Amino acid sequence: MPTKADIKSILKEAIPSNKTILENGIKILSYSTPTVRSISLGIWIGVGSQNEENSNSGISHFIEHMVFKGTKNRSAYEIANSLESIGGYLNAFTSKEHTCYYARFLNSHLPIAFDVLADLILNPTFDSKEIEKEKGVVLEELKNMEDDPGDLIQDYFDEAIYPTHPLGRGIIGTKESIKGLSKEDLNKYKNKNYIPSNIIVTAAGNLNHDEVVNLVKKYFSKLNSTKKIQTISNSFKYKPLIKTYIKPIQQTHVIFGRDAFSAQSDLRYTGYILSTLLGGGMSSRLFQKVREKNGYAYHIYSFLSCLKSSGTFGVYLACDFSKKDKAIDLIKNEFELILKNGLTKTEVKRAKEHLKGSTVLSLESASNQMMRLGTSELYFKKQFSVEEVLSKVESVSIDDVMNLANKLLKIDNFSDIRINPSVN
Repeated sequence: MPTKADIKSILKEAIPSNKTILENGIKILSYSTPTVRSISLGIWIGVGSQNEENSNSGISHFIEHMVFKGTKNRSAYEIANSLESIGGYLNAFTSKEHTCYYARFLNSHLPIAFDVLADLILNPTFDSKEIEKEKGVVLEELKNMEDDPGDLIQDYFDEAIYPTHPLGRGIIGTKESIKGLSKEDLNKYKNKNYIPSNIIVTAAGNLNHDEVVNLVKKYFSKLNSTKKIQTISNSFKYKPLIKTYIKPIQQTHVIFGRDAFSAQSDLRYTGYILSTLLGGGMSSRLFQKVREKNGYAYHIYSFLSCLKSSGTFGVYLACDFSKKDKAIDLIKNEFELILKNGLTKTEVKRAKEHLKGSTVLSLESASNQMMRLGTSELYFKKQFSVEEVLSKVESVSIDDVMNLANKLLKIDNFSDIRINPSVN
């Protein structure tokens, strides 16, 4: 099967919808599925860690935490209880490019759920005592990430790809930047970025589009701002890097990867297919060669991550320290075999069918539908039908995949980032 990263990327597009834009610029997108009894609702803010400075690194993520600590209308407990008491679910996440607050609940509870989400966005108090308390929570989250080499290696890899660009910074921030955040910092950053032109509301499930629009108007129509959305420079020069970190862990963790292309590139479908046949499932080349035939690793997969203005491609591997070089050599050898001997029509067709099947199956979830509405609007400012996406995948030829492989799989252009155990 394709990796989760590949499916997430391709599903940025794969969904039709209703769309309304309010006078103040807020965009509303919905997708109706009458056969379910739930609704998944999301409010997206087009701001993430790439919008930060070194001094306030992690502030997007910290604000995401702090809105749950109390609003003008609800205490932290009342926020937590608001959806749990009706069997619903409330959460949020921050990425490098956006922040999303979302909920899932029975369709009859849409007014209640929207009231809660709107309250989080519009009325957080950012209480100074709660800020200091939450710093401790986020610092523990940072430690938790640093204790997870699978997550930590991704941050190290991003830093290698984008050494002088905001995309190279971790989403959580650093100990120093987190400790330095103040109530004034949070209010200033929120007022700058939580503006109508930077807000998208998405909903999927058993719903009526007009009802969603009316709720957005009720809570957000008075929200106005003449501020412009911050634009991020995509200028950076990639240079391959070999770097090893030492941590008290049991295995060596490796990302062998490089820069790639953005979500705007016509190569993205070809890239998803190449990534799928390389390391997108148990039948993929790398899984078969590294794990099944040689037993060098348990976890191995390839990925293609396409962002608004850039992207990355690579292979992740976790293995015993004594097997790391042999495993990496197998990956390099597989790249060289593809460049030398090419690909078969059978494996390209299989990768395409896997990608198409996973795309359709993922869209059976209302939560996935809601998420794709948001990411599609953020990345493309438009929606695509499932048929359009499947057609684009099917239109990729074996020559297209080989042409991309010839550009992408040149070993000299890859960075080799590793975390080795301190005791071997």
